[in-house]
Amino acid sequence: MSDELATEQVDPGQVDTEGLDAAELALLKSAGAPAPGPIPFPQGFRSGFACFVGRPNAGKSTLTNAIVGEKIAITSSKPQTTRRIIRGVVSRPDAQLVLVDTPGLHRPRTLLGERLNDLVYETWSSVDVIGVCLPCSQRIGPGDEYLLSEIAKLPKRPKLVALATKTDLVGPERIAQHLMKIASLEEKLGIRWETVIPVSALTGDQVDIVVSELMEHLPPGPPLYPEGEVTDEPTETRIAEFIREAALEGVSEELPHSIAVVIDEMVLRADRPKDKPLMDVFASIVVERESQKGIIIGHRGERLKRVGQEARLQARELLGMPVHLSLHVKVLQDWQRDPKHLNRLGF
Repeated sequence: MSDELATEQVDPGQVDTEGLDAAELALLKSAGAPAPGPIPFPQGFRSGFACFVGRPNAGKSTLTNAIVGEKIAITSSKPQTTRRIIRGVVSRPDAQLVLVDTPGLHRPRTLLGERLNDLVYETWSSVDVIGVCLPCSQRIGPGDEYLLSEIAKLPKRPKLVALATKTDLVGPERIAQHLMKIASLEEKLGIRWETVIPVSALTGDQVDIVVSELMEHLPPGPPLYPEGEVTDEPTETRIAEFIREAALEGVSEELPHSIAVVIDEMVLRADRPKDKPLMDVFASIVVERESQKGIIIGHRGERLKRVGQEARLQARELLGMPVHLSLHVKVLQDWQRDPKHLNRLGF
């Protein structure tokens, strides 16, 4: 790739920030870019945004983590696990891809659900390409077709890449049948696939192909993040998500939606030597009813202890130092339906 910087306004070596939204301008600013105005960048360089869509358990967050090469999004068998916009960054010599992991589109039953759906539509309208995750282990059904029909209604329709995920769970014959079914959706729904890629996030099979294909459909532009940065997610938020992920496992269908986590304080232990640091993390697990509090704590506190152990291991790996994690459970009555509670919890 040439290191020569472009100077022509209409050349692919330059980008004009006039058409960017607030989030994209903020990203450019965080990368050290002047605003507004053209930003010089190496000839042929591409940058932009992509997101994955699909039904619950379609492998969206798992694929995001596999592509980024680091766990930035929690995974769970529970629907609507993802609640925030999480950005992962993949940098190559000739391109930078920003992967946006979003909540799943669903029929909202609470104010929180309505706000999450709003985030989804906003993201779909702002990305350059959407990867549609269609697991080989599941039949394509009305839920998949509904998602695609909603995307087709967007005023600014992103490019679509079909991803036949979870190829590790089925045999070659089933994969071939699934790919044919995916191809038939073009005529049925009036959409156009740029390509169809079978992929396994678990084994890594064809993950690099997915990255290359997504980057191929990005517009010319400068890097949006510094080289080496994999996410703009704050450390405290990532640790809160580790705790929530551990708390989600083994609970009933309704309880996962009622769980939120807040980091109350995170500070280095003052009396420790510099070569043996210890991070103290104090966090609250928030539920909506007193009965749910008992479920999270468990018999003699055993369940809460297990949640702490699992989350602490991930926090230690992230921070690169030992972590003392102190958890307590509190009740915010019907927080999913209360605007004040939602604002306090960052929604």
